[in-house]
Amino acid sequence: MLIDSTYPKSFASDNHAGVHPAVLQAMTAANQGDALAYGDDRWTAVFESQIKDTFGTGAEGFAVLNGAGANMVGLALMLGRYDAIICADTAHIATHETGATERLLGAKLVTVPTENGKLRPHDITGRLGALGSHHESQPSVVSISQVTELGTCYSPDEIAALAKTAHDAGLRLHVDGARLANAAAYLSCDLSTITTDVGVDVFSFGGTKNGALAAEAVVVLDGSLAHAVPFLRRQSLQLASKMRFISAQLSALLTDDLWRGNADHANQMAGRLAAGLSGVPGVTIAYPVQSNAVFAALPAAAAAALQERYLFHHWDEAAGIVRWMTAFDTTPEHIDDFLTDIRKALSS
Repeated sequence: MLIDSTYPKSFASDNHAGVHPAVLQAMTAANQGDALAYGDDRWTAVFESQIKDTFGTGAEGFAVLNGAGANMVGLALMLGRYDAIICADTAHIATHETGATERLLGAKLVTVPTENGKLRPHDITGRLGALGSHHESQPSVVSISQVTELGTCYSPDEIAALAKTAHDAGLRLHVDGARLANAAAYLSCDLSTITTDVGVDVFSFGGTKNGALAAEAVVVLDGSLAHAVPFLRRQSLQLASKMRFISAQLSALLTDDLWRGNADHANQMAGRLAAGLSGVPGVTIAYPVQSNAVFAALPAAAAAALQERYLFHHWDEAAGIVRWMTAFDTTPEHIDDFLTDIRKALSS
């Protein structure tokens, strides 16, 4: 299905949004003359310096091409050939990466049913019975999504508790940060508050869903792991030859906290949508709205009528739950028009 004049605004994914003008400008500026390939350029040097400024001097940042690739590189750093990953059953690595972790890394996923998409410390300890048994894959990594796939956010204390539980058992903590910016904006905190300061070992920092074209980063906080990233990045087909264009985008997002402005706006638009649905008969918000996602249960006929004009996905078709995503370029007018059409669809 194409997005054209028939579909005034997509609410299906923040990946559908365009590129922020400042990011495009940064790419244009990088497109002047020649530069060394594979990251030996000044734009990448600036980006890597900004990672240290943002996440601490011990942080090492590596630009990659996409979010799934960032997860594969980050997880590969911490996995042996017989290891397992504990994650929520809704985790992106378990549901929307076509089995990449199992196929490419050979790791077993130990998935856990959760409330609102969030792991708890007891979810980890309850899956450690296989430690030491040569008959079973060995848990070595806990992976969480921030923001979760249900649009909820882990607080700093919740992440710290997970990190302590993991570390006490000899495991490491990985964060899929495709929407890390949205979480920090919702929590009104620095990016380091939900990564460096709370014991995260490796995480991804997403740019594509927050105004970039195709730019993600793997950030390593465990100093014993960073040396392997250049090799795993190359082996995982995530080493861009013209890396300056990826680094320039990430640098633009990290300059003057553009990442926060974009994420905060997207979150506000989701909040506006949720607030506008309050008290509307026939629609129920399914999960807490803590980012740029609104999950709502509504009648199938109303959803079908809306999909004639708007793009969005069913999350749980049996339960009638749909997912509506906002982005940095969603406007209040987009939201208000959508709300009007939602009310019309429900009333008819």
